[in-house]
Amino acid sequence: MPTALITGASAGLGAEFARQLARRRADLVLVARSEDALETLGAELRSEYGVAVEIIPADLADEAGVEKVAVRLRDTADPIDLLVNNAGFGLPLQFADNDIDDEVRHLRVHVEASMRLMHAALQSMRGRGGRIINVASVAGVISRSTYSACKAWLIGFSRWANAEYTRDGVSVTALCPGFTHTSFHERMGLAAGQEGVPGIMWLNARDVVRVGLRDAARGRSVSVPSLRYKVIVALTRLLPSTLTSRVARRGRV
Repeated sequence: MPTALITGASAGLGAEFARQLARRRADLVLVARSEDALETLGAELRSEYGVAVEIIPADLADEAGVEKVAVRLRDTADPIDLLVNNAGFGLPLQFADNDIDDEVRHLRVHVEASMRLMHAALQSMRGRGGRIINVASVAGVISRSTYSACKAWLIGFSRWANAEYTRDGVSVTALCPGFTHTSFHERMGLAAGQEGVPGIMWLNARDVVRVGLRDAARGRSVSVPSLRYKVIVALTRLLPSTLTSRVARRGRV
């Protein structure tokens, strides 16, 4: 059976990736800061689907935590076939008002940790084959504070890496959902309905993961779930950045 390693697996899109992959009988390596939450999810998946689930508690804002996961990815004796770089968190949009240490942690988790884990995975996957999914965002094509900048890096790097490592049997896909119902916004202190985002803009986590896995299997470098967000991405290529930036300021997330 293939084995998938998922970061940020304790909740949200990460937990949904774990459930859908377990349903397909993939063995799992689950990574997150909360060991208790990982153990609970792992027990559920073992019981329901009969898959093997390994738990790695790690804080990906910490170099030691990233290296712990990287060691597992470089293990050729028990190789990882799919890496899902999903760990992340959000900050308020006003960069100048945010604590700079929080911004640095934000950059480390979204960019540095993803880069390091991709590098480790490629050591094992090249020649053997494998897939990498980097959970980015439609925000990566719109100017919206440091979150957008981080996701733009993931998208650009995924495009290049997919073209570069296809010859080695490795596909790299940037999954770019829009607003998705998970616990992401609750962790920012925004209850459901208080995010300042119209209901029509929200996506379902199950659909986002299903489309992401499908597009990764097809070797696509970028996956944008839902027609409405495909249209938005197309429009950003035509509209001036000053206009898209003003639109992006709307909402509290």
